Amino acid sequence: MASLGACLASCASPQPIGTAPGIQLAQLSELPHPAVDESAVVRPLDSLRVSVFGFPDLSRDFQVNSAGVFPFPLIGLVQADGRTPNAIAQEIASRLEGHYVVNPEVTIDTLEQPGRLFTVGGEVKSPGRYPVVGSMTLLDAVATAKGTSDFAGLDDVLIFRTVEGQRFIGVYNLAAIQRGNYPDPGIYAGDIVQVGDSPARRRLALLTSLTPLFTPLILLDRLTR
Repeated sequence: MASLGACLASCASPQPIGTAPGIQLAQLSELPHPAVDESAVVRPLDSLRVSVFGFPDLSRDFQVNSAGVFPFPLIGLVQADGRTPNAIAQEIASRLEGHYVVNPEVTIDTLEQPGRLFTVGGEVKSPGRYPVVGSMTLLDAVATAKGTSDFAGLDDVLIFRTVEGQRFIGVYNLAAIQRGNYPDPGIYAGDIVQVGDSPARRRLALLTSLTPLFTPLILLDRLTR
């Protein structure tokens, strides 16, 4: 039993969050949003679908090149980098109007945004970097990583985000969000999601693996969760 006690001690709760030098509590009710929502603007290598109503020859898919522009029939290069699809559509309509098309109606849909990535690590089944697809939330991010592992600490989920050179850390309880106790926070390009470990679950798994279960296993848990 001495070896079992040593193993249990090694599974003790991790250190409290936010104890590194220089970290302080921010008087905020939620993480600040990025100054620019990268999913709302076009960037190099994005793929766009441009539709000109009534003109199928002008309606096609384009990829923005590394310089942030793409060539459009009749009007030449269109600047796309850093602009919204609606603003680009308005420019195309303005440049087509009068010379080539009467009252053009132009719409743009974003097909792919390969440069918008977030990172998921810790106790998830498939940690890694994934693209931000539309308006994503923390629950979406964890689901993208195929859910939490057996030893995940649902009350120890962090979002790291840098806004205008300042790094923020949001601490969330995934189970509370799933119960609707507070809103599911948004996830943006560049965010890092870290799902913590549950020492209590690890201790229980260790006990059940080391103790033959010929009778019920009754535990007195005196260790901090």
